[in-house]
Amino acid sequence: MNKFLFKHIDNTGLVLFRIAFGALIAIEGFGAIATGWVRRTLVEPQFTFNFIGFDFLQPLPGSGMYWYFALMGLFGVFVMLGYRYRFSMACYALMWTCVYLMQKTSYNNHYYLMMLLCWLMVFLPAHRWFSLDALRNSNIKSPSMPRWVLLVLILQVWIVYTYASVAKIYPDWLNASVAELFMRGKSDYWLIGEFLQLNWVHWCIAYVGLLFDLLIVPLMLWKRTRLIGFIVSIFFHLFNSVVFQIGIFPYMSIAFALFFFSPQLLQKRFLPKKTLYTAGEIIVPNYRNALIAIFSVYFIVQIALPLRHWFFQDDVLWTEEGHRLSWRMMLRAKSGIATYWVVDKATQKRTRYDHNKLLTAKQRRGVKNKPDMLWQLAQRIKQAEAKEGRDVEVYVDSKVRVNGGPYFQYIDPKVDLAAEKWQHFKHHDWIMPSPKDYQKKEENKAK
Repeated sequence: MNKFLFKHIDNTGLVLFRIAFGALIAIEGFGAIATGWVRRTLVEPQFTFNFIGFDFLQPLPGSGMYWYFALMGLFGVFVMLGYRYRFSMACYALMWTCVYLMQKTSYNNHYYLMMLLCWLMVFLPAHRWFSLDALRNSNIKSPSMPRWVLLVLILQVWIVYTYASVAKIYPDWLNASVAELFMRGKSDYWLIGEFLQLNWVHWCIAYVGLLFDLLIVPLMLWKRTRLIGFIVSIFFHLFNSVVFQIGIFPYMSIAFALFFFSPQLLQKRFLPKKTLYTAGEIIVPNYRNALIAIFSVYFIVQIALPLRHWFFQDDVLWTEEGHRLSWRMMLRAKSGIATYWVVDKATQKRTRYDHNKLLTAKQRRGVKNKPDMLWQLAQRIKQAEAKEGRDVEVYVDSKVRVNGGPYFQYIDPKVDLAAEKWQHFKHHDWIMPSPKDYQKKEENKAK
């Protein structure tokens, strides 16, 4: 065990990843301001749909969130340069975690992955070469790292890709109808719009996506297939970047390749002046047992979280219970309609409530097919009415369709959502049972 985990290996890959990762998270910070993401997601809304239980995390008032993201961008630059690395990385990790938990309107599994990687990088010795820290303090300078550092990063990436592949194994993905739905909205893309409407392209997207996620890590681990895997990875992620416009994730994923190529190749191509470490010393730290225990618990949680939906009643595709933190990435097209009603407890007068006045256009699109957000909006409506001196019950008539199928009743319209308690680890009975035929339209089409 000691030889396997604590044998020192060359750290060129980690050093290069720190530079790439720092640059990318800096772009994420500054880019969120430049593209209007901060404005649309955190400044314009009257409130945000935070992760339930984190209500205390609300956006800073005024221009506060612009300064917040600018500071994040600056910390990203510091990470890239290796300047006060651990402090800068920890600050970015904490600030990004707050942003992640602060809102769900722009939820993306890639944001979750970035949060995990930020915290992992806090504890990894990525600043011990080609960094301002090493330049300022030669005592920390080292051309090596323990092998466990490499294993932690590869295992994290492997978990992500494996679960993303397994989640795609369901009928609407396997018959390429989901890919077709995704591509319909891309028909106006310059040069490739018409190409993306071709039937065989939809089948390629479905099965290349599934197989890529399943096989890319094994392909990169095996020397004979590594170059092929890398070329496929570049094409796959650049395609996703162009077609789906998912920010820095495709480029961060390409950077993962640094953990698979040999240090000799990386050192020769990128850091020719760096000393190539080959001594292979085994250095067991005093905190060995604590280190093994912490990462064992961490990876048990990482493996268990994506499986938790099996312990909830009904289909996660319908209920969304267990969907987040599970690498269920871009699996379905889901849309909904919702009408809120309030009943004044004093007069029993039932009135349709215009919930749109509380929401931005972006929030209105996101809230209608997610039970937790529908529930949170009911709480907000009750609070808004209470400020006007009215104690009300809040009901929602919500219908949802999955992957282009017909609309079905989603939330029990007879349940006062404002009176319901949120249960993190229990199915909510006010979510209507998933209809057996909610994919019927796609099945008929396939026939």
